[in-house]
Amino acid sequence: METNKRLGLALCGSYCTYDQVFAAAEKLAGTYELVPIMSETAAETDSRFGRAVDHIRRLMELTGKRVVTTIAQAEPLGPSVPMDALLIAPCTGNTLAKLARGVTDSAVTMAAKAHLRNGRPLVIAFSTNDGLSGSAENIARLLNRKHVYFVPFRQDDPVKKPNSLQADFSLLGETVEAALRGEQLQPILR
Repeated sequence: METNKRLGLALCGSYCTYDQVFAAAEKLAGTYELVPIMSETAAETDSRFGRAVDHIRRLMELTGKRVVTTIAQAEPLGPSVPMDALLIAPCTGNTLAKLARGVTDSAVTMAAKAHLRNGRPLVIAFSTNDGLSGSAENIARLLNRKHVYFVPFRQDDPVKKPNSLQADFSLLGETVEAALRGEQLQPILR
């Protein structure tokens, strides 16, 4: 595949969304050179949604590259090996809080920090059980940050989890394309 655009694909630990993320990533791989990144937690944690080693293997097969899993590996993604855009999908409430407050303590947050200093789009597809409570302030802070774009989102289970919000992972590609044009895909609330 020949492409001029490099897209970072960073996964955090909302494991229940991985099937949706991987399905979208397969489509993205046809358009972009994907740079795979995983938070240390995501790269090391087995869950009822699969083993970490299998998620890493799947990401490597999809991208043809080793997965970036440490801060030291992620830092050059800004200055030395820049990406055109960085997509964090899924982005947990924990990572949202760190991004909103400028905390750099994982491969994903370092990749975001390194990427944003180049003034290029950061696209966030979050999945958090406290989006309408604890994470709401962090979402609002990031909505006002330059070069940060959100994949449109919705309540994923308003009856059983009334504060939970989740990105519409079928819109990853459209949102990245809009962000590369400097636009937020609308409507943001679905």
